[in-house]
Amino acid sequence: MALQLSHAVSDGIRRTLTRTGGILFLGFLVIQLGIQTAVNSAVLGYLPPEAAAQFSSNAGLTLPISGRVGLVLFGVLTVLSSAYFVILSRTFAQPLSEASTFPATSTQRLGRATATAFVGGVIVSVTVLIGFVLLFFPGLFFAASFLFFIFAVAVEDRGLISSLKRSWGLARGSRLKLSVLVVVSGLFGGGIGAVSPLLDLAGVPVVADIATIVLTTVFFLPYYAIIASAYLQLRDGHDTLDGSTPNPVDASQTQKL
Repeated sequence: MALQLSHAVSDGIRRTLTRTGGILFLGFLVIQLGIQTAVNSAVLGYLPPEAAAQFSSNAGLTLPISGRVGLVLFGVLTVLSSAYFVILSRTFAQPLSEASTFPATSTQRLGRATATAFVGGVIVSVTVLIGFVLLFFPGLFFAASFLFFIFAVAVEDRGLISSLKRSWGLARGSRLKLSVLVVVSGLFGGGIGAVSPLLDLAGVPVVADIATIVLTTVFFLPYYAIIASAYLQLRDGHDTLDGSTPNPVDASQTQKL
């Protein structure tokens, strides 16, 4: 089945503008605020006292904690972020008629799915990064190929290798259109990233952190809903094609007339 990108966009936006979309928006916002605060606090905590005193006014969101505590907090929130994306994927991938409520399976086997999503996310990120460093286009190819990894983990309850293979298979034949989503996300990410330095130069680092996180959430939540819609299109089309070819019948086991 050919991916209908315009339908994925409109359907993804509808999935975002629901009660669950609002809750997921707040969850994403809180996690990102926590991660940014943990990173800033860890960096500030590991600096020498003199350097920390000079840097503190430009550090943005921070907490009065040590560098070690900040690092632990970052690790905890990173794992929590993986769990969040499992729940997000399961929520956005349910039928649109049920999009206003969280699915009953939203927390099913959450620990296993979170661990798989975390490890797989690291593998995919490193693979895509290496691809971009080499010649750019390999990175774009890998990013499009593994775009559905989290949905294979969360929705289909697959393991690490199986999810990577599943995403690769679903993307086959639609990588060019999926690459458009990857490029658009990169452009928006770059634009959002430019906001922080400008506000830092204006002397409002806390506002810079908050503005960047809010803009990131506003863009990337619908982005994941659009990917969910694309996943549903390709999954249903792929499974229909697989199911349309019946298993061969063993004629030797068929009763003769």
